Amino acid sequence: MAGTELQHLIKMMNQISDNMTLTEIDELAAVKVADHIKRFWAPSMREIIISYARSDGEMLQGVSMAAIRLLQERS
Repeated sequence: MAGTELQHLIKMMNQISDNMTLTEIDELAAVKVADHIKRFWAPSMREIIISYARSDGEMLQGVSMAAIRLLQERS
């Protein structure tokens, strides 16, 4: 289950990043992605994706990784 949940979170985060980069430069998109994750994702979901980014993060796009760094700075 954890693997499936992680895969789903990775996919969702990358989709959010894709949507934000359609209209914004990467730096602003990362800020907006971080804000979205902070506002709409449960703390447990944030913990899972942050833990993944710390340990590997290979499947996350650059904007997604930048958003995670921002989330870590703000917490």
